[in-house]
Amino acid sequence: QVQLVESGGGLVQAGGSLRLSCAASASTFSSYSMGWFRQAPGQEREFVAAVNWNGGSTDYADSVKGRFTISRDNAKNTAYLQMNSLKREDTAVYYCAADVRHGSIWSAHRESWRYDYWGQGTQVTVSS
Repeated sequence: QVQLVESGGGLVQAGGSLRLSCAASASTFSSYSMGWFRQAPGQEREFVAAVNWNGGSTDYADSVKGRFTISRDNAKNTAYLQMNSLKREDTAVYYCAADVRHGSIWSAHRESWRYDYWGQGTQVTVSS
């Protein structure tokens, strides 16, 4: 069982930055991929970014590429999402997710079904 707790959300002006954190409870954190997804009101949950078990591979949705950076610190059991140049359309609830059952296999990480565990979400609101 893995518990994920997000933090770092809030209200920010367009063009500003936020850093989201996702703390995992399991000591096996370094053995699986992590992803960030978001869901805006009335919309489906969408992929934002993913990082493999050791941070060596990352992937981003086109809408955030060049503005967001995903990373992880396995010593701290924490994944991060650095969000720069925020836009109003980035407003959403952001969720982190853990792909525990596939371990180090880096595949289909843009698909929500890939992930076993999810955090409770943190709200990010970008104002103009």
